[in-house]
Amino acid sequence: MSLKSFHVIFIALAVAMAFGFAFWLSSIESGNAFFYSVLATTFGVSLIIYEFRFLKKLKHISFY
Repeated sequence: MSLKSFHVIFIALAVAMAFGFAFWLSSIESGNAFFYSVLATTFGVSLIIYEFRFLKKLKHISFY
């Protein structure tokens, strides 16, 4: 497994964890939980943008 493929998998897991954390926080009835849910969702979206930019920048490097 190359460093590029590990990075892609690691960022995809981080995105899933960010959205899972945001979903879990949305079930809690608290003002702070709503703020952190929005923050986690923003973090997940920014990780998706980062992943696409990373793949675009390193498209000439193989996954092997």
